[in-house]
Amino acid sequence: MSAHFPSLGRRGLRRLATGTLAVALLGALSACGSSDDSADSAGDATAKASGVSGASGAFPAKVDTKFGTVTVESRPKRVVALGWGDAETALALGVQPVGQSDWLAFGGDGVGPWAKDLYDKSPEKIGTLEPEYEKIAALKPDLILDVKSSGDQTRYDTLSKIAPTVGVPEGGDQYKTGWKKQTTMVAQALGLADEGEELIAETEKKFTAATKEHPEFKGKTITVGSRSSAGWGAYVHGTDRVDFVEQLGFENNPVVEAEAGEGFSVTVSEENLNMLDADLVVMAPIGIEASKISDDKLYRAVPAVKDGRSVVFDAANISQAFATNTVLSIGYALDEVVPLFAEALK
Repeated sequence: MSAHFPSLGRRGLRRLATGTLAVALLGALSACGSSDDSADSAGDATAKASGVSGASGAFPAKVDTKFGTVTVESRPKRVVALGWGDAETALALGVQPVGQSDWLAFGGDGVGPWAKDLYDKSPEKIGTLEPEYEKIAALKPDLILDVKSSGDQTRYDTLSKIAPTVGVPEGGDQYKTGWKKQTTMVAQALGLADEGEELIAETEKKFTAATKEHPEFKGKTITVGSRSSAGWGAYVHGTDRVDFVEQLGFENNPVVEAEAGEGFSVTVSEENLNMLDADLVVMAPIGIEASKISDDKLYRAVPAVKDGRSVVFDAANISQAFATNTVLSIGYALDEVVPLFAEALK
């Protein structure tokens, strides 16, 4: 199995974005407006010239967000993707952003190896937590994607003065926009709703195959956490990493969930590392060596870790794919982490 869609590859993704793919997985996606055949043909020609291939949607397109309904009047030619994984989602739909944020410091084009070579021209890099607004404005975007971000009102207000901005959905604050919602919203904004549904359907098939192969995951509790120079933490329901394991049948650690607030994780003190204990403990290093987790005496004393029911990601690509959780990275992550989970639970 390849890093993302094994039956598609790069050319397949391009073809995917030029067909009219009627997959009703999520029901009807909202897109408003209409155009005649000649207008559609002219729009297709303009879109292909700007790196946007395919035209399954009509314009103006409307996308519901936390900040209200955003209207995209015509097919965007210059897209800036700022949210976590927004650029990869656009690339999966055949659209190459002119600017993007590199949240996980991949370098290069700012995307993981599962999205390698999907850019014809490298995008301008934009800051993450504090976007460089002048740089964004200089790119003259006609659409800004900020679908998976903090949901900060000031951030949104500033971006929307530059170009129509698709921000977080209701309930999507603090990076809690799931990959399906992200794909749906980005696809709607780009006029590629049908293609978005197809990508979601393909990704769902991968999860279904993994759960069928590993029924032992169902109902098992799991802690998904990390350690950085700042300390230990565990992720909560509604975030990418937990969403991923829940789709495999796991249940997030109830002790962690009891501490959940508005953020995407909870802090775990060294004296309380037993809070991590579950049927399976999965940890990722952030800015430190993996050995800082696996060799830590207090961590090794956690009951699940003592029993060998622990996975510490020691390869950057695996940890990054697991964290990115887009329609491009999920296939790669499933291939890599599912065998690790299964082995640890034996």
